[in-house]
Formats: sequence, structure tokens, C-alpha cells
Amino acid sequence: MMYLAAEEPQSPVLPVWPEVVIGLICFGIIFAVFYKFLVPRINQALEERREAIEGGMERAEATQAEARQTLEEYRAQLADARHEAARLRQEAQEQGAALIAEMREEGQRQREEILAAGHAQLAADRKQAAEVLRQDIGKLATELAGKLVGESLEDHARQSRTIDRFLDELEEKAEAAR
Repeated sequence: MMYLAAEEPQSPVLPVWPEVVIGLICFGIIFAVFYKFLVPRINQALEERREAIEGGMERAEATQAEARQTLEEYRAQLADARHEAARLRQEAQEQGAALIAEMREEGQRQREEILAAGHAQLAADRKQAAEVLRQDIGKLATELAGKLVGESLEDHARQSRTIDRFLDELEEKAEAAR
């Protein structure tokens, strides 16, 4: 302890060289241990992390490219589906118009058939009614003529001539009235 007292007091700012040397040796040993064992592990962890990040980015880019391609395919399919739907809609409209036209034609044809059948039936009924009327009128005319003349017109030939003459006169008067 005396030795210490004999020395000059040292400035707190100036370092003590033996402590500096021991500190440097310890620092070198610690640095060598860190550099030998810890730095490779840190570098390996950083490299793995870098590869994971780069791999993740590459996968993300690949996934993004695949997503773009899928989106383009979807858009193309959607456009095709829209075109197909428009084509089907147009075909349906055309078929509907053709079906309506066909049904109109069929309705017109049936109407014409019904009208023709009605006219034919009317003509047949008119002819039948005229024949029945002619017979009834002939009978009535014969009876009336017999009462007017005072003799019986039972002779069939005479009766037919009288009836025909009477009906012909009626038809001529009817045509003249029109």
C-alpha cells in the first residue's frame, strides 16, 4: 500500500495502460468467440430469413401472376357467356316471333276454314229452307188457287206448272226489288 502512496496521483481522464491492454485482450477473446460461434449462426438465420422473404415474394409474384391469368380466363369466359346468352336470347326471340307468326297463320287458316264451312252450311241451310218454303208455298198456292178457281187442282202436272210459274214470278219480283 505504500507503493500506491508513493506514486503520483493519476488523472481520472487518462487511462491506465495495463487496464487498457487487459481490456483489449478480453475484448479480442470475446470478439473471437462471437465471430467464431455467434456470427455464423446470426448470418445463417439472416440468410434463411432472406431466402424465406425472397421465396415468399417469388411465391407471391407467382400467385399474383396466376391470379391475373385466372382473372383473364374468368373475364374471357364471362364475355363468352354474355355473347352466348345474347345469342340464345336472340334465337329465342326469333323462335318466338316465328311461333307467333305460325300460330297467326294457323289461326287465320282455321278462321278461313270455319268461315268457309259456315258459308257452306249457310248456303245448304238456305237451299234447304228455300226448298221447304217452295214446297209449303206451292201447297198453299195450290190450295188457294183451287179455292179461287173453284175446282180441284189435284192433277200433279198442272199443280207443278202452277207452282213453278208462281215461284218464278216471286223470284223475279224479289230480284227486281234488290
